[in-house]
Amino acid sequence: MASRETDTPPSQHQHSGPAQEDPVTERRTLRDYIIILRERFWIAFPLALLVSIGMGYHKASQTPLFQSAATLQFERPQITTGTQSVAEVGVRAAIDLNTYLQVLGSADMRGRVVRSLTPDEIRILQRPYLSDLEPGQEPPTAAAALGSLSINDVPDSYIARLSVVHRDGEAAALIANRFLDEFMRYILERRFEGASGASDFLEERANQLRLDAEAADRALQDYQRRYNLVSLDNSTNLVRNRLIAADQALTQARLERIRVSEILNQVDSYRSQGRDMMEISFISGYGTVSDIAVRLSELRKNQSILAERYLERHPRMILAANEIAITEQQLESQITSAIADLRSSFEKAQSSEAAMQREYDVAETDQRRLNDLSSEYRSLLNQAEIARNNFIQIKDRLADVDLEKRLEDVPVRPLDRAVQPGGPFQPNMRAIIQSSVMLFFVIFIGVAVGLSFIDDRIKSAWDVEHFIGVNLLGIIPDLSSLNDEEKYSLVIKNRQTPGTESFLSIYSAAKIHSKLDFPKSVMVTSTIPGEGKTLVSCNLSGGFARHGRKTLLIDCDLRRPMLHRHFNQENEKGIITWFEAGGDFQDEMRSHPELGILEVGDNLHLLRSGGRSRTPTEILESKAFGELIEHLQREYELIVVDTPPLGAVTDSLLIAEQIDEVIYVCRFNRAYKKHIRQYVRALQGAKKDLLGIVLNGLSPRRIEYYSNYRYYRSYKKYYGAEA
Repeated sequence: MASRETDTPPSQHQHSGPAQEDPVTERRTLRDYIIILRERFWIAFPLALLVSIGMGYHKASQTPLFQSAATLQFERPQITTGTQSVAEVGVRAAIDLNTYLQVLGSADMRGRVVRSLTPDEIRILQRPYLSDLEPGQEPPTAAAALGSLSINDVPDSYIARLSVVHRDGEAAALIANRFLDEFMRYILERRFEGASGASDFLEERANQLRLDAEAADRALQDYQRRYNLVSLDNSTNLVRNRLIAADQALTQARLERIRVSEILNQVDSYRSQGRDMMEISFISGYGTVSDIAVRLSELRKNQSILAERYLERHPRMILAANEIAITEQQLESQITSAIADLRSSFEKAQSSEAAMQREYDVAETDQRRLNDLSSEYRSLLNQAEIARNNFIQIKDRLADVDLEKRLEDVPVRPLDRAVQPGGPFQPNMRAIIQSSVMLFFVIFIGVAVGLSFIDDRIKSAWDVEHFIGVNLLGIIPDLSSLNDEEKYSLVIKNRQTPGTESFLSIYSAAKIHSKLDFPKSVMVTSTIPGEGKTLVSCNLSGGFARHGRKTLLIDCDLRRPMLHRHFNQENEKGIITWFEAGGDFQDEMRSHPELGILEVGDNLHLLRSGGRSRTPTEILESKAFGELIEHLQREYELIVVDTPPLGAVTDSLLIAEQIDEVIYVCRFNRAYKKHIRQYVRALQGAKKDLLGIVLNGLSPRRIEYYSNYRYYRSYKKYYGAEA
C-alpha cells in the first residue's frame, strides 16, 4: 500500500529507525556483569565450588615433605709476598665457585655421604617409608632414602645454599649436615695431596718450554734473512696494487674487444641480408659518411624534381645521374674504410687483451709467491709467540704452587648448619586455601560470563539496540500472575497496574517513532509462539482506542486464532467465512454479515479469523485480502493486525505486504538474537517501517537492572497499595 507522510517534526523523524539514528554508544556496565553472575549463580557456583574444593583436597592430600638447609661460604685465598697481597678475582673466581657446586652435587659426593651413614642413621632415613611397605617388603636402601638435594648460589656473593627435602624432618637435617661435612673433608683431602709432585713437574716443564721458545725465535730470524722479509707488508701491498691495476686494464681491454666484435658481427649480418649499412650507428657516424649520405639524399630528391620536367636523356638529367653515381661511389668507399678501421680496431683490442692478460698472470704469480712466504712467516711468528706465552704461564703457575704449599686456610667454611624443621613445607595449607579461593572466583566468573556470551537469547534492552540495531519501544513486566481476562484488557479497562503503564509507554513510543499519519495499519508479530504478540496487540489497540482513535483489531493468525477467546466471543464469523462466501465488498464493511465485526470497547472493534484454515496463504496472497484492508482503512483510523510468528510460518511476510508499519515482540530469554535479527532484516528488506521491538516477560527486578526503564518502583510508590 502507498505510504502517507505526515507533518511530524524533524526531531521525531530522527527516531524512525536504526538507519537514521546515531550509532549505539551504550556499553555494558559493572551492574550488567553483576546481573550476569546472579542469573547463572546456580550453574557457576556449584561448578566453581566443586573444582576449587577438589583441587584443594588433592593438594592437601599430598605426602608431607620437610625441608632443611645449610649454607657454605667460599673465600678466595690471599697470597702474601712481602708487603703486597695478591688475590684472584673476576671470572676465575666464578668458575671456581661453580666447580665446587658441581662437585657438591655429584654422584661421587652422594656415595661418600651414603658410606658415612651409621646403621642408626639409616633407620632414621627409612622411618617415614615403613608405613607404606607391604608385608614382607624390604625398606628402601640408604641411597634411595637420601631424599632430594638442591644446591643454589646466592647471587652476587660467594655463599651457596644446600637444601634437602625428605619425608622426615630429622632425616632432612641429618642429610644436609652430612653433605656439608663430607664436602669439607673432600676439600681438605684434595687440597694438598698433589702439591709437591706438581711443583717438580712444573719446574721441568718450564725448562723445556724455555728451550722451545728460544729455538722458535732463532727459526724466525733465519727465515727473515733467507727471503729478505724485513718489509714483507710493503712488498705485499705493492704486488696487490699491481694485480688490481692489471685486472682493471684486462677488463677494459676485454670489454673493448667484445664491443668491436659485436659491431663486426652486425656488419657481416647486414651484408649477408643485403640491408642498408647506414643503419649501423658506427658506419653512419664514421668520417664523412653522414655528410655524403645527406648529399646523396638531396641529389636524389633533385633528380625526382627534374624527372617531372625533362626526359631521361636530357642533359640536366644525365648530369644529375652522374653526380648521384659519383656520390654513391664516395659513400661506398667511406663505408669500406669504416669496416677496415673497425677490423683494425678489433685486432688492436685482441692484442691489448693478450698483453693485459700476460701482465695479470705475472702479477698473480708474484702475489701467490708472497702469500706462500707470508703464510709460512706468520706460522713461524705465531709459534714463537705461543712458545713464549707457554713459558710465561708455566713460570706463573710454578710460583703459585710454591706459595700454595705454604697456605694454611681452606677456601670454604660452613656458615650455617641445618636444623630440624618445625613442620612440613608441603602441603602448605595457607597457599592451598589462597589458590583454591582464587580458582573458585576465576571459574565462577569465567563460567558465568562465558555462558552469557554463548547464550544467544535476547535478555535486555542492550541486546535489542546493540546486537539487533532496532529501537526499543518498551518493556512489559511479567504478567503471569494475572488471569487472561485481566491482562488482555488492561488498557481498555484502565486497570491500575504497572502493566497498564508499560503498554501506555509503548503506545507513546509507537506514536513518536511513526512517520505516517492516520489512517494506517500496524502489524504485530514475533519470532516464535508464546512471546506475547497477541497480548501486545490487544493492549496496544486499546491504548489507541482510549485516546480517541477508531481502532480495528484483526486476528490474522488463521491457523491458530486466539483473539476471540480473550474477548469471550465465538469465532463463527470473520476473514475466512467472508473469503469463502466470495469476498464481496459493500459501502460499510463494518456491518458486513460475513465479516461479523464486533465492538469490544469504546472506539475498539474486533475482526475475527472466522475459523481455522490449513491453507491460509491462499487468502493472504489474494487480491481480495489487500482490498479488504484498504476498505477497512476508510472506516478506521488505525488497524492493528495480530499475525502468526515469523519463525513458525511465512504468513506474516505475506501480511506485511499489505501493512504500513510493524511492531516486533520478543520475550525475555526465549528467542535467539540471530533469528530475530534475520527476520527483522527480512522485514526491513521489504521496505516496511519497523517501529521497534517490545521486550516482554521481564520480572520487576530484571526490569530495573536490565534496562533504563525505572518506572516500576516509582509507580508502586506513587499508587501504593492500589498497585
